Amino acid sequence: MVCVHLKAFKIVDKYLYHMRLSDETLLEVSQRFEKEMEKGLGADTNPTASVKMLPTFVRSTPDGTEDGDFLALDLGGTNFRVLRVKVSDNGLRKVEMENQIYAIPEELMRGSGVQLFDHIAECLANFLDKLQIKDKKLPLGFTFSFPCHQTKLDEVGEGLSSPSGFHTNLSSVPAHPVPLLGPGTGTNACYMEEMRHIDLVEGDEGRMCINMEWGAFGDDGVLNDIRTEFDREIDMGSLNPGKQLFEKMISGMYMGELVRLILVKMAKDGLLFGGRLTPDLLTTGHFETRFVSAIEKEKEGLQKAHEILSKLGLEPSHEDCVATLRICQIVSTRSATLCGATLAAVLRRLRDNKGGDRLRSTVGVDGSVYKKHPHFARRLHKTVRKLLPDCEIRFIRSEDGSGKGAAMVTAVAYRLAAQHQARQKILEPLKLSHEQLLEVKERMRIEMEKGLGKETHAEATVKMLPTYVCSTPDGTEKGDFLALDLGGTNFRVLLVRVRNGMRRGVEMHNKIYSIPVEIMQGTGEELFDHIVHCISDFLEYMGMKGVSLPLGFTFSFPCQQNNLDEGILLKWTKGFKATGCEGEDVVGLLKEAIHRREEFDLDVVAVVNDTVGTMMTCGYEDPYCEVGLIVGTGSNACYMEEMRNVELVEGDEGRMCVNMEWGAFGDSGCLDDIRTEFDVAVDELSLNPGKQRYEKMISGMYLGEIVRNILMDFTKKGLLFRGRISERLKTRGIFETKFLSQIESFSTVLQETVKELSPKCEVTFLQSEDGSGKGAALITAVACRIREAGQR
Repeated sequence: MVCVHLKAFKIVDKYLYHMRLSDETLLEVSQRFEKEMEKGLGADTNPTASVKMLPTFVRSTPDGTEDGDFLALDLGGTNFRVLRVKVSDNGLRKVEMENQIYAIPEELMRGSGVQLFDHIAECLANFLDKLQIKDKKLPLGFTFSFPCHQTKLDEVGEGLSSPSGFHTNLSSVPAHPVPLLGPGTGTNACYMEEMRHIDLVEGDEGRMCINMEWGAFGDDGVLNDIRTEFDREIDMGSLNPGKQLFEKMISGMYMGELVRLILVKMAKDGLLFGGRLTPDLLTTGHFETRFVSAIEKEKEGLQKAHEILSKLGLEPSHEDCVATLRICQIVSTRSATLCGATLAAVLRRLRDNKGGDRLRSTVGVDGSVYKKHPHFARRLHKTVRKLLPDCEIRFIRSEDGSGKGAAMVTAVAYRLAAQHQARQKILEPLKLSHEQLLEVKERMRIEMEKGLGKETHAEATVKMLPTYVCSTPDGTEKGDFLALDLGGTNFRVLLVRVRNGMRRGVEMHNKIYSIPVEIMQGTGEELFDHIVHCISDFLEYMGMKGVSLPLGFTFSFPCQQNNLDEGILLKWTKGFKATGCEGEDVVGLLKEAIHRREEFDLDVVAVVNDTVGTMMTCGYEDPYCEVGLIVGTGSNACYMEEMRNVELVEGDEGRMCVNMEWGAFGDSGCLDDIRTEFDVAVDELSLNPGKQRYEKMISGMYLGEIVRNILMDFTKKGLLFRGRISERLKTRGIFETKFLSQIESFSTVLQETVKELSPKCEVTFLQSEDGSGKGAALITAVACRIREAGQR
C-alpha cells in the first residue's frame, strides 16, 4: 500500500512540478507584491496599478468603548443578510445580533440597479417591521463586497450608480448609511496604512484602512512565470478573461475547477482512470471546492475521493484516489502558500511603517476555504512565519462575518465622530479668529509704546530695552573674536574669524557645553565659575590660551543695558534660578569669574540678547534685515527703532536696536480673554507663576507641556486612549516639544499670519543658520571697528 502511495505521489509531483513553489519563489512573489502595493498607493502610478489599494476612509479599529444600536446590510452574493447589532460599553465588550437572510433572484442580479436596490430596500423594511423598530432612526453599515472607489466613508465615486440608488431608495426607511466596505468577492485583504503613504487622500496624520483588491495581482503579467497551463485555461473560460488572475489561482471559486482540469488532462494522458473520461468530469463546475476539503481530511480522505469520483461516473482505482488526493494537496497548498506570501508582504510593510525589526500583530481572517479546509490555515500560517521569522503574528477567525464588521465600523465611526466633536469643542478656545489676532496685534502695539515711554516704562510688561547696538556690519570688519552664547541648559563658546575684502566671510569654530541643573539653580558664583571653566577648556582646545581676544556675550535673559558692554539682569527665565545675579551686571560677574581663575584675560566688548545676535547674523547676509525673532526654548524679538522714539536714551539721531522682551506680554492681564485652562495650568506649575505668560503660550519650553495637559484632559473625559492615563503621561515634561515637530508637517502658519495681518508690508523671513553666537561676534567686530575709528 505504501508503494502505491509513493508511486502515485511521484507521478503527480512530476506532472505538477510547476505548481509546487519553493521558498525562494514565494519570497520573490512576496517582494513583487510589495512593489505592486507601492504602485497602488502612489498618485502617479495608481492608474496603471493592478493592485488598486483603495482608501476606505475607515481610520480606526474598535477600542471597546463603542455603544449603541446599529443596522448592517451584508451584500456579496446571491443571498444577503440584514442584521441588527447591539454594542454595549459595559467593560465586557458585549455584542448582541439578530439577522435575517434574503435571496436575490437571478433576474434582479442581471437586471437594473434600481430594481436590485428596490428589492434590498423592501427586504430591509421587512426586517425592521419584524423587529418592530421601523420608527427608530438607526445608523446603518453597508458591506458591499465588490470593488469600489470610495471618496468618503459613506460614498463611492461617480459611475457606480447602484450604491447611490440605494441611498435614494432608503429615503422611506428610517436609517442612514455610514460605512461602505469592499472586501472583494473571492479573496482580498485590507490593512491599516500610514496616511503619509496614501497619495490618493489628503492629509498626513494618522492611519486609514486600505482595501487592497489583491485579486487583480498579476493582471499586468508579473505572475506569468508561475502561472500554469491550467491557470490559463481557467482564465480563458471565465466571465472576465485576463482579470483577477491572482484570485483565480488561490480562491475557493476556482480551486475545485483547477483540480477538475488537472484530472481531465492526466486522464487524457493515460495517467488516471485508465484514460477514461465521463461527461460529468468534463463539465465545468462539477468538481466543487468543497470536494477538495473533503478529500484532504486525514482519516476518511481516500474514502471521500472514491465516493466523489464515483459520483462523477468514474470507476477509480485505489491508485486513482491517492493521485486525486495528491492533486488536491498540491492545488490547495499552492493557494495557501501564495496567500501567505502576499500576506507576508503586507505584514512586512506594517513592520517597516512602525520602524522596527520585529512586529507583533493580529490578522483577522474570514472565508470558507480558510474555515473549512482541514490544512489551509496551517499552511498559510507556516508560510507567513517562514517569510517573517522575527515577527509574532496571531491569526483570529471572524466568527460572525462581515455583517457584524460593518456594524462595528459604523459604531467606530459614530464613536470617532462624537469624540472628534467633543475634542473640537475643548480645543475651540485655542483657535484664534482673524479679529482676535488683530486685537492681539493692537494690544502689543500699545504695550510697545508703554515700554518705549519714559513715564510708562516702569509699569510696562513689554520692556522695550535699549541695546546700544546702533550699527550693522558694513563689510569692513575683520579680526578674530570670541563669542559666548548663553541662553539655556546648553551654551556655546565660539572663535569667529571675520575677513573683509575679496575674501569677505566668517569662519567659525565652536564647542557646546552643558550646565547641570544644580548649577542653574545654585549660586551666581558657581554658575559663572562653570562658564569660565568651559571658556578655558575651549581656549586650550583651540591652542589660544595666552591670547587676549575681544569677546561678545550673548546673554538671552531680560537685561537693562546702559552701555553696549553692561547688562543688568532683570530676572531669570527658562528655568534658571542662580542666586546673587538678578540686579547685577552680568559682564561684571563674568569678568570677576575670569579674574578668580587667573589663567587668561578677555576684553568683553558687548553683551547682547540672542534676538539681537540673530538679527546681526542675518544682517551680515542681508543689509535689509532689521528684525530679529527667536522662537525656541523661549521667545523674544528685537528690531531697529528710531532714536526719537527711544525715550530711555538721550539723542534723536539715527536708530538703535530695541530688545522687546515680549515674553512678558500679557503679565498685566491683557491676554486673559484668550488664555485657556491649559495655559493657566502650565503657568501655575511653572517656576515663575504669573510671569512670561506670552512666552508660555508660544515657546518651545512650554508647548509640549500644553499638549500633555490637553492629552490628559481628553483621556480623563474618555476621548483618547480608551480613557486610560499612563503613569508616564502624568509626568510633567514627558511630552517634549520636539514631538510636536515630529508629529506635525513643517508649516508656513507664521508667514501666512504676518501677511494676513500686515497686507501692505512685504516681509522676507531669513533663517539664522549659525545662531546668535555668530551675531555677538559680529556686534563685537562692529564695536571694535567703530572704537578703532574713534581712536584714529
